[in-house]
Amino acid sequence: MKANNAQANKNTAIKNAINVVKWQDLRSLTRGQIAYNVILPYPFLLLSWWFASQSWYVLACGASYLFFAAAFRQAHDGYHHSLGTGKRTTTGILLLLSVLLITSLHSIRATHMEHHCNPLGDSDIEGSLAKVSWWQAMLGGVTYRLSIYRQGLRLSSRRNQRIAYLEFGLIALVIATALVLSVFPIAVPAIAMSAQVLMYHILTMMLANASVGIIAVWGVHHDCDETVARTERNLLVNFLTFNLLYHVEHHLFPAVPSNHLPQLSKRLDAEVPHLTEARVLPTMANVVDFINHHWHKIKAKYQSNNDSDCPIRKRFA
Repeated sequence: MKANNAQANKNTAIKNAINVVKWQDLRSLTRGQIAYNVILPYPFLLLSWWFASQSWYVLACGASYLFFAAAFRQAHDGYHHSLGTGKRTTTGILLLLSVLLITSLHSIRATHMEHHCNPLGDSDIEGSLAKVSWWQAMLGGVTYRLSIYRQGLRLSSRRNQRIAYLEFGLIALVIATALVLSVFPIAVPAIAMSAQVLMYHILTMMLANASVGIIAVWGVHHDCDETVARTERNLLVNFLTFNLLYHVEHHLFPAVPSNHLPQLSKRLDAEVPHLTEARVLPTMANVVDFINHHWHKIKAKYQSNNDSDCPIRKRFA
């Protein structure tokens, strides 16, 4: 009962606070911004494939990260219809990204909508990893994704289910093709190179999908007692994550495209700064406090052990 009252009070405080923030003007996108949203991930994808074809795997991994982060942003905006594209185009983009990311985005979309309806609540499977420790969130990446699929299919409409099953089928076809080409190599240089790139891409995407829980869930939602999510103000980090870490901004105003989250963050900082205090990355003060806390614990334990082993202190205790 106390937990429910605390959650209700928090929700009321958030609703009252965001009423003072202007945001409707941030929903609109220019043609250039829409084109940017649609094209964004694919140059990084082609670059990663080219690096992999040259066996430059360190550079390929860097490009693959940028592709995954940009594609994750594109899919995320697609869930909320904030790419600036029509519904059919958005559906096509999510279908294409599902095959490229080796994950069913239409099943994830259903659980993501539930995540926004009841953030960190009992029915929020997507946010469940935020309630465990960081190492549990890291180790639970694969089983977490399977739970998302099951819950997503259960929550989906029949149309969404059909598209999700199509995505699973296309992904299985891509993986089967890669395995066949690896087990039965064809003595054609172009095909052999394609098989190498395809296998590299599948493995990196699977690894990236397994890491989503610790980064995109635990990282932005853990220990959020005063609000529903964390945010970030490091300009370089936000640039390299394509504005994905402006997460409390997104939860408060999910209709605002990622393009405008930096502007929204400034308005929130000015009007309701108590909602944007929790950061995704620790500040230097946080690091110093963490080190001091653990140092004092170790020091206290060491002194306690020395006192208990001292025969003179035992004698006069």
